[in-house]
Amino acid sequence: MGSVSKLYLLVSLMACSVLLASAAGNFYQDMDITWGDGRGKILDNGQLLTLSLDKPSGSGFQSKNEYLFGKIDMQIKLVPGNSAGTVTAYYLSSQGPTHDEIDFEFLGNLSGDPYTLHTNVFSQGKGNREQQFHLWFDPTADFHTYSILWNPQRIIFSVDGTPIREFKNSESIGVPFPKSQPMRIYSSLWNADDWATRGGLVKTDWSHAPFTASYRNFNANACVATSSTASSCAAKSKASGNNAWFSQELDSTNQKRMRWVQKNYMIYNYCTDKKRFSQGMPPECATANLS
Repeated sequence: MGSVSKLYLLVSLMACSVLLASAAGNFYQDMDITWGDGRGKILDNGQLLTLSLDKPSGSGFQSKNEYLFGKIDMQIKLVPGNSAGTVTAYYLSSQGPTHDEIDFEFLGNLSGDPYTLHTNVFSQGKGNREQQFHLWFDPTADFHTYSILWNPQRIIFSVDGTPIREFKNSESIGVPFPKSQPMRIYSSLWNADDWATRGGLVKTDWSHAPFTASYRNFNANACVATSSTASSCAAKSKASGNNAWFSQELDSTNQKRMRWVQKNYMIYNYCTDKKRFSQGMPPECATANLS
């Protein structure tokens, strides 16, 4: 990383304090239900959150805090049964036309057919970096942990502790990387039957409504963006014993686990879609950022 980039990163970290949350959060304290007219509910003294979708409306929530780097975990149990046409989105995002975004989206399907886990990374308003997976378990039968690790060097998507995707910082070859815009956590359950299931061929069956997704055990070990502190997230991260995420990378064991997932469960990778990028592949696809 060049001296200008290091200075830019340091400035971007100067408005961060470190939140070290080792225990599961409380949804009353951590989240705001933002839409849905009562279809989003916080239950069990703040330990459980549910989103519901029926024909008039879906629902959604967002975090009270904004984060600049961190490790974010959420346990989610997806819509069971015939979930075709529905999308459960869980992501980090900033705002504006040059926003950054790190996406998990779960695309529903007919009963017995697998969900599609859709991932994407936006930097400075540009996305088109999709990778899609099937899962090696039924994500509707129980809660599973979906994690985003975001530090200045890489973004790692994980499921139950198994990495499925890594997006590395490739600024050295001109690829923007999310590093200066704080992002909130968002989640929503909504109807997308114009595209979500088999390209829109399978529509939502409203006789199965309401559709419900459930959330628990939110944990954010992360830099919380504030306007009142001049302390450096980087310095605090190094001083604390609970944020190895700030410099974490995949060791050889986790690289092998990720390759296993990608070999057996990946169903789409933008870096291999030569037809889509007939004028030239994205530059990061020529590097080890294929993962």
